[in-house]
Amino acid sequence: MTQQLEVLVLDWAGTVVDFGSFAPTQIFVDAFKKAYDFDLSIAQARAPMGLGKWQHIQAIGNMPDVAQMWVNRFGHGMSEEDIDHIYQTFMPLQVERVGAHSGFIPGALETIAYARDQGLKIGSTTGYPREVMHVLMAIAARNGYQPDVTVCADDLEAGSRPGPWMALECVQTLKASAVWRCVKVDDTLPGIHEGLNAGMWTVGLALSGSPAGWTLEEYQTAKAEERQVVRQRVGGAFRSAGAHYVIDTIQDLPPVLDEINRRLAAGTRP
Repeated sequence: MTQQLEVLVLDWAGTVVDFGSFAPTQIFVDAFKKAYDFDLSIAQARAPMGLGKWQHIQAIGNMPDVAQMWVNRFGHGMSEEDIDHIYQTFMPLQVERVGAHSGFIPGALETIAYARDQGLKIGSTTGYPREVMHVLMAIAARNGYQPDVTVCADDLEAGSRPGPWMALECVQTLKASAVWRCVKVDDTLPGIHEGLNAGMWTVGLALSGSPAGWTLEEYQTAKAEERQVVRQRVGGAFRSAGAHYVIDTIQDLPPVLDEINRRLAAGTRP
């Protein structure tokens, strides 16, 4: 039985497309404003990134500062009915605008081609619901990216991140022989926990995703010391969560895949 990797499971926004994961972030702000004329900051909108979008709204409402603002404004905590209303406001905005943030992160297509050349199948999981992914997947396919399977936040009865179920659905669909022959790559803590809970190798992306919050232009023009500050902040959180590797962007993934293959050949498991 081969000791090589079999499956690479990739997140979408902040990992393969949408440098800085801006498509959902601004729309959370807009949805709160449109639904309840409630002012949410970008930082507050970003904090739970990686969760399914209904759960993301719930997590925003549970943040102490937001919860207090909500009580001050409405006299009660955020209810499930409030979450449903914000989610229903969020969805058409997200479907409408996801294409505007569908550009590939530099090096993504080359890294995916490298993985396929090494014999890996490509799975993908996302905090987006299927309705949004219909739009994004079609755009990505036209531009050269079509994973072997995509599992969305609302696909499975068991739920989504930080649980292992979406990642394990990739394992099952792609017929991987063992979870330790799979790698999960993500730019958020819920996505890292997803991979760890599934028993996979996990790789965190410190500079291309939501925690860093940089546009591609900001990343490209940032000084070395500025990158290092963000690298330490985001990477430290990923390592504390248990990530096996932390790199800047997906462009840096091929050497990590090679190293994991060497470790597997030596009998190491995640």
